[in-house]
Amino acid sequence: MINDKKVLFSGMQATGNLTLGNYLGALKNWVALSDEYECFYSVVDMHSITVRQDPAVLRKRARALLTLYIAAGLDPEKNCIYYQSHVSGHAELTWILNCFTYMGELNRMTQFKDKSAKHADNINAGLFTYPVLMAADILLFQTDLVPVGIDQMQHLEITRDIAIRFNNIYGDVFTIPEAYIGKTGAKIMSLQDPVKKMSKSDENPNASIYLMDDPDTIMRKCRRAVTDSEAVIAYRDEQPGVKNLLDIYSTCLGIAPADAVKEFEGKGYGDLKSAVGEAVVSVLKPIQDEVVRLEKDKAYIDGIIKNNAEKANYFATKTLRKVQKKVGFPERIR
Repeated sequence: MINDKKVLFSGMQATGNLTLGNYLGALKNWVALSDEYECFYSVVDMHSITVRQDPAVLRKRARALLTLYIAAGLDPEKNCIYYQSHVSGHAELTWILNCFTYMGELNRMTQFKDKSAKHADNINAGLFTYPVLMAADILLFQTDLVPVGIDQMQHLEITRDIAIRFNNIYGDVFTIPEAYIGKTGAKIMSLQDPVKKMSKSDENPNASIYLMDDPDTIMRKCRRAVTDSEAVIAYRDEQPGVKNLLDIYSTCLGIAPADAVKEFEGKGYGDLKSAVGEAVVSVLKPIQDEVVRLEKDKAYIDGIIKNNAEKANYFATKTLRKVQKKVGFPERIR
């Protein structure tokens, strides 16, 4: 705990462009947590290089993502917003935790299997030990709570297993993290294949709304969204395309899906799609305007990067020195 607050950690990769799903499902909810928790929000650029990246593009996207965190409402005074690569403790703790993680545990990780299939020409050791770096991310700050979706629960479980194993050998070193179960973030699906999550890596440009899409693009993507032939606006699993549009609309406006359905009684899919587009624009336009403003203030963003890296390093070092002593590394001469 820091300042009697529980610690919460999360992060996003600096690859691709964030989607409406990333915002409504996660980022929007992060903003409300800073009063209750001590929050560390990382741009996890170290995770990004398990897949080959253009260095200039990765640097640009990392800065854009950090700026977007702030534009979306994360106060850098209340939250520690930092680059993972600027805190060497992530890499140092990962090596130690690698020595307390079993091959069989890593072999069972579904993300390794999925990514290996997608990147068969680059199945590297980093891809295999990715969950250990994620464990280090979490354990480095003595994290109490981690907001996770279903697809990340396996990573939290292995993090807990590693921490418990280490504590059983060396005593009470790591806080055992729990999944954060708070306000449920909306699960936003693909506009073109509504049984799949909206993804920033989708090859179909009409499947995802990106946070920096201009209003005309947003309206066009909504108009092209897949629905069905039933011509009834109802919130049910049998109509995944319509249900997804209602989820987007109701989440943007802060109303219940059932109330959204009532609004569209007697109306057609064209009305629904137009209304959804307008609702999305109304939510994203202020964020986009703030991004533009922040990008012009280089000194301000540079200051946040420097100050928050120092804060993250301070707390990371406290954990790291304790771990290094426990495993028998020589004490550093000050």
